[in-house]
Amino acid sequence: MEPNNNNNNNVVEEFTDQKSPETPSLIKYISSNQVSGFDNTTYKPSRLSNVQYPQQEQLNYLQSKEIEIPIVEIPSPELEPNQTHKRIHSVSISMPPSPIQAHVNSTKKVLFDEVTDSNGAAKSASCELPKPAKFHSQPMDIKTAPMLPVNPSARTIDRRFDSFKTWSGKLERQITNLRGKPQRESQPDDVVLKSSEIDNLPVDRYFDALEGPELETLRASEEILLPDDKRWPFLLRFPISSFGICLGVTSQAILWKTLASSSSTKFLHISLMINLILWCISVSLVILVFFFYSLKCLLYFEAVRREYYHPIRVNFFFAPWISLLFLAIGVPPSLTKYLHPALWYILMTPFFCLELKIYGQWMSGGQRRLSKVANPSNHLSVVGNFVGALLGASMGLVEGPIFFFAIGMAHYMVLFVTLYQRLPTNETLPKELHPVFFLFVAAPSVASMAWAKLQGSFDYGSRIAYFIALFLYFSLAVRVNFFRGFKFSLAWWAYTFPMTGAAIATIKYSNEVTNVVTQSLAVILSLASTLTVSALLVSTILHAFVFRDLFPNDLAIAISDRKPKHKKWFPLIKNLSSDYSKDIDNFLKFTDSEAKDLEASENVQRSDGEQP
Repeated sequence: MEPNNNNNNNVVEEFTDQKSPETPSLIKYISSNQVSGFDNTTYKPSRLSNVQYPQQEQLNYLQSKEIEIPIVEIPSPELEPNQTHKRIHSVSISMPPSPIQAHVNSTKKVLFDEVTDSNGAAKSASCELPKPAKFHSQPMDIKTAPMLPVNPSARTIDRRFDSFKTWSGKLERQITNLRGKPQRESQPDDVVLKSSEIDNLPVDRYFDALEGPELETLRASEEILLPDDKRWPFLLRFPISSFGICLGVTSQAILWKTLASSSSTKFLHISLMINLILWCISVSLVILVFFFYSLKCLLYFEAVRREYYHPIRVNFFFAPWISLLFLAIGVPPSLTKYLHPALWYILMTPFFCLELKIYGQWMSGGQRRLSKVANPSNHLSVVGNFVGALLGASMGLVEGPIFFFAIGMAHYMVLFVTLYQRLPTNETLPKELHPVFFLFVAAPSVASMAWAKLQGSFDYGSRIAYFIALFLYFSLAVRVNFFRGFKFSLAWWAYTFPMTGAAIATIKYSNEVTNVVTQSLAVILSLASTLTVSALLVSTILHAFVFRDLFPNDLAIAISDRKPKHKKWFPLIKNLSSDYSKDIDNFLKFTDSEAKDLEASENVQRSDGEQP
C-alpha cells in the first residue's frame, strides 16, 4: 500500500507545481511541447518551391489541437478494491500547415502517452509524419492539355422553338423528372414566346406578311417568331409539299402496270415484276413521309396548323390521300386482284371533309375566295375527285364515283377559267414555280380515264378530256426556256405526276385507237415520264443527304400576328393597303409594256424611210 500512496502524492505535487487553471483533479492538462514523441512538426519550405506560406504564428496555431480525455479508472480484479488502474489518453489530430500538405488530411494520428501495462511500467508511442512532397510546376502545351469533362446539367436548351411544340417543353421536363436527372438551365423568359403570339392567324396576315404567288417569301418589313440565325429542327423544315414525291413515285407503279397489261403495248414484253418492285418502293416511301409528318403533327402541331391555314398550302393536304389512292390503283395483280369497297369509302372520307372547307371558301368569298388564292396548286383539290372516281369504278361502284366525278368536273371548269383569265393585278409565277404549270395537265388526263372506266369504253367524253390534256402538255413542252435556269426544289416534282397521267391516258387511248402513231406516242410519253422521275429522285437524294439544302427554313409558318410598325417619315404609304399598291405597280408595268409595243410598231412604219 505504501508505493501506491507515494505515486499518488507525486502526481498531486506535479499538478500543484504547474501554473494551470483550477480544474477537477481528475483532468490533467498536457502541453504538446512537453511530451516527447508527440506529433508536433514544423514545416520547412522547400528550396525548389516558390510558394509563399502564411505567417509562422498562424502555422503554430493550426499545427495541432488537443482533445482532453478524462482519466478513466478501471478496477483491476487482481488488485485490492481500493487500488485502481489509472490510464491517461492523449489524442491529437494533425492539421496541414500549408495547402501542399493537403494530403495529410486523409491520415489521422492518435497517440497514447504514458500507457501503463499491468505491471505499472510506462510506455510511450510515437508516430513520425512523412516528409512533405515537393511539387514542381511545368508548362503544358494547350494542344496536349486534357479536356475537362462537360457537365451535361450546365448546358442550356434553346427555348425559342417551344412556342411551336405541342407541349411547349412540359413533357420533356416531366420525363426528365421521372428519370431523376437534374433540371437543366433554360434561357431567359424573354426568349420564350408568349402564348398570344401563337394564336390562330387570320388569313389577312398571310397576305400582308408574305409575298409571291405561293406566299412563301417573307416581306422585308416583317419579323418571324423563330430564329433566322440558325438552322431549324428537321421536322419544322419538313413541309406538307413533300408528299409531291409520293405522287410521282406511286404514279410510276400505275404506269408500268398499265404498260404490262395493255394490249397496245404487248410488243414491249414488259414484266409485271417491275410493277411489283415500284409498288414496294412506293409503299416504303409513303410510309417514310407519313412517319415524318406524323411526328411533326405530334411534336410541332402549331407548325402543321399554320400550314393548314395557309391559303395555298392547304391544297397539299390532299396529296397524302391521293398517294394512297394511287397505291390502291397500282397494287400488283400478284398480290390481289380484288379490293374491298370499304377501302374506297375510308379513303374518300378525308376528301369530302376537305372539299367542304375549301370549296365553301371559294364560293363564300372573303380573303380566301378563288379569285384571290387561285394558283396551279389548286388542281390538287380537284384531281382527287377524278382519282377517287377511277378507283371506285374499278371496284364496281357506280353512284359514289359519279358523285365525286361531278363535283370535280364542276370545280375544275371554274378553276380552269379563273387561272386562264388571270387579272393584271395577279402576280406571275416566278421561275422556281414554273413546273407547277404541269398541274394543268393532271386533271383532264385522270378525268378521261375515270369517265372511260365509268362508261366501260374510251368514248367521246373521255376523248374530249384526253385531247384537252394532250394539247396542254404539248403547249408546255415546247417552251423549253420556260422550265430551265432555276434552282432545284420540291416544286420540280410537279413535273412527274401530270406527265405520268398523260402517258397512262395515252396508253388507254391507244387501246381504243391502235396504230403506229398512238403506240409511238404512248412509248415516248412513258419513257419521258420515267426518265424525269428517275432524274428527280436522284437529285432529291443528293440535295437531301449530300448538299443538305433540300429543306430550308420554312419562313411561311413563322410569321407573327403583330403587324410591323411603320416609320414616321412613311405616312402616305401607311394608309395604302397592300392590294392597292400592287395594283399601281402592275398598272405601271402594263403601261410600260404597251408603250414598248407602240414604239416597236412605229419603228416598223419608219423602216420605209419616212421621217417624223
